[in-house]
Amino acid sequence: MALNIPGLVSVSVFFTLTLATGIWASWKSRRDHQNTNSTEMAMVGGRNINVFIGLFTATATWVGGAYINGTAEIVYMPSKGLLWVQAPVAFALSLVIGGIFFVNPMRSKNYVTVMDPLQETYGNMMGALLFIPPLLGEVFWFAAILASLGATMRVILDVGGSWAIIISACTVILYTLLGGLYSVAYTDVIQMVFITLSLWICIPFALVNSATESIYYTATHQSYQDPWIGKIEKQYLGRWLDNFFYLVLGSIPWQTYFQRVLSAASTGQARLISYLSGLGCFAMAIPSVLIGAVAASTDWNQTSYGLPSPFERGESGMILPLVLHHLCPAYISMAGLGAIAAAAMSSADSALLSAGSMFAHNIYRKILRKKASETEVLWAMRTSMLVFGAGAAALAFYSSSVYDLWFLSGELVYALLFPQLCCALFAPSTNTYGSAAGFLVGLLLRLLAGEPTLSITPIICYPPCSLESGTYSQLFPFKTFTMLLTLGTILAVSHLAKALFQRNLLPHSWDVYSTTGGTGILIPLQQAEKQEHLPATALEEKHD
Repeated sequence: MALNIPGLVSVSVFFTLTLATGIWASWKSRRDHQNTNSTEMAMVGGRNINVFIGLFTATATWVGGAYINGTAEIVYMPSKGLLWVQAPVAFALSLVIGGIFFVNPMRSKNYVTVMDPLQETYGNMMGALLFIPPLLGEVFWFAAILASLGATMRVILDVGGSWAIIISACTVILYTLLGGLYSVAYTDVIQMVFITLSLWICIPFALVNSATESIYYTATHQSYQDPWIGKIEKQYLGRWLDNFFYLVLGSIPWQTYFQRVLSAASTGQARLISYLSGLGCFAMAIPSVLIGAVAASTDWNQTSYGLPSPFERGESGMILPLVLHHLCPAYISMAGLGAIAAAAMSSADSALLSAGSMFAHNIYRKILRKKASETEVLWAMRTSMLVFGAGAAALAFYSSSVYDLWFLSGELVYALLFPQLCCALFAPSTNTYGSAAGFLVGLLLRLLAGEPTLSITPIICYPPCSLESGTYSQLFPFKTFTMLLTLGTILAVSHLAKALFQRNLLPHSWDVYSTTGGTGILIPLQQAEKQEHLPATALEEKHD
C-alpha cells in the first residue's frame, strides 16, 4: 500500500493544533494565576476549572482510543456483540456513583490526589505501597494507547508505527510538562470536538456503502456473520457480571477521575461535572456501536480490503479505522483518522499527568523530601512525567504484552485500591494493620487466580473453571469476589488488632502502628507516651 499523503497531512494538522492549544493554555494559566500555588495549579488547575471545561476534560478522560476502538471491536466480533459492550453504561454509572458518594469527602479536606486519604489514614509507607498498582496502571495505559495509535497509523497511513509512537509521546509529554492540568483540559476540548464531528461525519458514508447490508436486519439475522446484537450464554453470565462490576467500581479509584472533580471551583460543580460526563461517555459510544454494526454487516470481499475478513486475519482490534478507510471516501476517512488520534491523546495526557502528580505529591513531597519547596516539587513532577512517558513509549513497542499488563494492573486497582479507598473515606476506624492484611490477601488471591493472556496458570480454580484453547479460564466472578474479601479483611483485621491492644491481650510494645488513627509510623506506644510533653512542632517533625 502506498503512503497515504492526505491522511498523513490530516493527522499532522491535528497534532500541530493540539500542541499549539496546549502551549497557549500553559501561557494563559501562568498569566491569569500568577499568585496561585504552582504545584496546585499544575495538579488540580488551581481548583478553578469551570463546568464547561471540566465536562469536556472529564468526558475525554474516559472516551479514549481504547474506548472508541474497543466498543466497535466488541460489537463486530461474532463471539461477542452489542450485549458485551459494557463500558458505556458502566462508565456512566461509575461517574454517577463517584459524584454521589466520593466527591464530597474528597473535596471537604482539599485533597490533591486519590492517595491522600490513604496516606492520612494508613500512613505514608502504606500509602507508598498502595501507590504501586495505580502507577503501573497509568504507565501501562499510556503505553497501550501509544501502541494502538502506532498500529493504526501503520495500517492506515503505511508509515512506521515506531514514528507514530515517538511523535505522539513527544507531543503529549511536551504540552503536559508545560501546562499541567490546564493544558490537558484545554486540549481535551479540541480533542472531544474532533472525535465527535469526525466520527459522525463518517457514519452516513459507511452506512450507505454498497458493500454493507442494513444494520437493522443484521442485528437479529445472520448475514456475513452472526447477528451483531450478540448474546450472553448462561455459563458466561458470571464473567459478564464480574466485568461489569469491575468497570463500574474499578473505574472510581483513579487519579484521572479525581483530578477532574478536585479541580472544579465548587463541590456542586464537581458533582455536576461527574454526572454530565457520565452522560457524555454513554453518548460518545453511539458512533462506535454503529461502526461496529456496519463492520459486521459488510461483505469485505466487495471492498478494497478483500478476503479473509478482519476477524479472520486477527485485525478485529483495528475494525474502526478499517471501516473508515475502506467504506468511506478518502477525504472523509481523513477526518476519522483525526478522531482516532484525538481519542488516543485525550487519555494519554491524563494518564501521564496523573502518574506524575501522585509521585510528586505523595512520594516525593511526603516521603523523600518533606521540606521540599513548591518549585522543587513541581520539577519533581515534571521529571517523573518525562521518565514515565519515556518508559511508556519504550514499552509501546511490545504492544500485546502491554495491553495484558494494563488489564492486570487495572484489576489490581479494583481488588486492592477500591476497598482501601472506601475504608479510608467511610470507615476511618480502620488502621494500618487491616490495610496491610487486605493488601496481601487481595494481591495473593488475584495472582493465584491466574491470567490466561500472560500465560499465568491459575493455582485457585473457582468453579466453574473452563479449559479454553489449552488455557484454564475463570468463569466465576473472581475479581469482585477478591475485592469483597479484601474489603472484609481490612475491616476484620483492623477491629481485631484494635481489640487485642485495647484489651491488653497483646503488649503495647508490639503496637508499632497506632491502632487508634492508623498513622502508619513506626513508633512504639511507650515511646509515644514519653513525647507527650514535647512541643507540637518537635513532635510533628519526629513523626514525619
